[in-house]
Amino acid sequence: MEHTEKHGTHTLKFRCQCKSCGGTGLYSGMGEAKDVGVVCHTCKGKGFYDETVRWKDFEGRLLRENTKWVIQTNPGISVGQNKERGIEFEDFGGMKYEDWWDNKDFPPKSEMRKYTCPAWWYQSADSDKKPKWDECLGCGRIDNCDHFATKEKCWERFDKEQESQ
Repeated sequence: MEHTEKHGTHTLKFRCQCKSCGGTGLYSGMGEAKDVGVVCHTCKGKGFYDETVRWKDFEGRLLRENTKWVIQTNPGISVGQNKERGIEFEDFGGMKYEDWWDNKDFPPKSEMRKYTCPAWWYQSADSDKKPKWDECLGCGRIDNCDHFATKEKCWERFDKEQESQ
């Protein structure tokens, strides 16, 4: 193992036993009899591989240039402001970058409510909060749910359940 350091930047090099072949340099798969070995494609038969890890010391979170808006998660939707089409950052929930930078919590109801239902949103954002409603089970893709067209009712139900907890 070798470790080099230069002004807060580190490099660590080490030799690892190959995970694919268990360090033998050979493997036997479905196509090989038990007494036949095939040269491991990962380590090329050496039984090991060399790993290099590089990092910089963390000295504090850095500003991200040109970021104006932060959302908690993205469940797979194209996100961004488009003034010509009347789409604002707020349509996607979230908060101003400055508020996020100042370590403020996401405000209540800052989920992507216009485009997702509670189950879809919390599947990505916080699975512990994902509703386990009977109506949501077995609907396949969430946006194919019978209730998706009236998802604002699902958000109302979600909010009431959260208030009672």
